Amino acid sequence: MLLFPAIDLIAGKVVRLQRGERNRMNVYANDPVAVAEDFAARGATWIHVVDLSATFEEDEDAREANMRAIRGICRISDIRVDTGGGVRDLFAIERLAQAGAQRIAIGTALVRDPAFAERAAAEFGELVVADVAARDGQVRVNGWREGEALLADELVSRLASLGYRHLVFTDIARDGMQTGIDVDAYRHIAQVAGFPVVASGGIATLEDIRSLALAGPEVVEGAITGRALYEGAFSLEEALQAAGGTETAHVD
Repeated sequence: MLLFPAIDLIAGKVVRLQRGERNRMNVYANDPVAVAEDFAARGATWIHVVDLSATFEEDEDAREANMRAIRGICRISDIRVDTGGGVRDLFAIERLAQAGAQRIAIGTALVRDPAFAERAAAEFGELVVADVAARDGQVRVNGWREGEALLADELVSRLASLGYRHLVFTDIARDGMQTGIDVDAYRHIAQVAGFPVVASGGIATLEDIRSLALAGPEVVEGAITGRALYEGAFSLEEALQAAGGTETAHVD
């Protein structure tokens, strides 16, 4: 199973939010590239980077600071970058691809702009990732601040039919809370999608990582962990071992 240590960015700083709430933010570092270099030195092969300033439509200075960080992280040797946040048009995909991103996640626009979601899958194939977040089975968008009259199952099924073959599924109620994971939720989403998913939200212990890995490669492709790493619940080396190694996934 792939392990994605997470770097969430606001105005060029490494942060974590609780349940995606902007006003419940912890700042962990001022140099995202140094954090990524440390992850790479300790064995990470993928890093999950989220541009929260783009997600929250913050000012241009904040967004440019994040973009500089993303470019810097993408230049690190032997690291693949999975990134997203505020990706709502083809230009945003192209910009991140030019920066060197190996996977680019689309969230809100999957719901709000179905024509774009379809075109992105057709034009960019496995470069694009469906980023689906839900609370109690209901899809949330726009930095998780807004609900949609849409079930996660319905959206995931639709995206699979469009050709998406990578999907990050976030359990919002657990994200950033270190409350543990619900393996059955990911098992269900993988069954709906017809391919394995990346699990996000709530990882608190090494046992959580092991449980996801034990679900099998047909259920869980990878897992994203952030706050537990930053706050010392376990080391990156321990997390990689629990995930079963540092092998990279094939990217076309």
